[in-house]
Amino acid sequence: MDPIQANNYSIYFNDDSFVYLENLLKAETYSKIFVLVDENTNENCLPYFLSNLPTEIDIEIIEIEVGEENKNIYTCLDLWHTLIELGADRKSIMLNLGGGVITDLGGFVACTFKRGIDFINIPTTLLSMVDASIGGKNGVDLGNLKNQIGVIKEPKSVVVITKFLETLPSNEMRSGLAEMLKHGLIYDKKYWDKLKNLNDLNTDDLDVLIKESIEIKNKIVSEDLTENGIRKSLNFGHTLGHAIESYFLESEDKKALLHGEAIAVGMILESFLSLKLNLISNEEYAEIKYIITDVFEKVDFNDVDIQKIIDLLIFDKKNEFGKVQFALLNKIGEIKIDQTVDNSLILLAFEDYLQN
Repeated sequence: MDPIQANNYSIYFNDDSFVYLENLLKAETYSKIFVLVDENTNENCLPYFLSNLPTEIDIEIIEIEVGEENKNIYTCLDLWHTLIELGADRKSIMLNLGGGVITDLGGFVACTFKRGIDFINIPTTLLSMVDASIGGKNGVDLGNLKNQIGVIKEPKSVVVITKFLETLPSNEMRSGLAEMLKHGLIYDKKYWDKLKNLNDLNTDDLDVLIKESIEIKNKIVSEDLTENGIRKSLNFGHTLGHAIESYFLESEDKKALLHGEAIAVGMILESFLSLKLNLISNEEYAEIKYIITDVFEKVDFNDVDIQKIIDLLIFDKKNEFGKVQFALLNKIGEIKIDQTVDNSLILLAFEDYLQN
């Protein structure tokens, strides 16, 4: 597959990724390579990656614990200290080998260490391939509030090696699929239509669909890196989805949801809001709800859950002047940004979601 050109970097695929990395490491004068992994990618992805990375530069492996709960400033502090102890300097490079937590957090650590060192994102989950690793957003959570601390700085490059998907459990694959479905809903109805027939796809089809999803996100981000306009469209499903994800993460009596599982609920809820604001038709809403619920199990909410989720909306980082901002569908394949919605409609959206 040909590389995708972003604003100031390129996205490489499969075998071309290793060719690119080998040439880069020969051409640049890096003092050390630091590979950031979690427990899963250390075991399942790192051996294959290193065996295909010929270089004479010293390599240090840094491992963190798995999970969104570790995407915080305390982990960053540990990593900054570790980099110092291992002799990192401004000519070091960090390779972030993992899912969205690794690329988000690793990018932030690299951007802030000695005022910035080069970093490359090497996503190993479907979610990080089509979303987290693309677009230059790097950051961490503040308590249970998603992505409150961070910077926008693009990586040196992104390399997508779809072989890593062979190591993923089915729920992680579905989590990434949520973002692919979102890209179709907000930008390209033809792409959405392709994703409606998932049972008929083979591995080669998936590689092509992954690249198309990345192309959609890259086109949006390239127009609006700092999220003042069209990039807000990528927030569809995320205003309520992030609040749901945060609530389930902090609740002792709830099982934490994967990002894509929460976003899937958010997309159904926000599609309902789009319907009630006369932006999409009943037929479009029924199709969206059917397709997403066919892939993702329904999540249960009680009245207390719903009220606490609504209370969390005010902390969404996209809000402006104290108002909760939604990106809603204008029809399948189009988006309308900066929409405000009454809480009464949000309650109706949950009520509709919970119906059989």
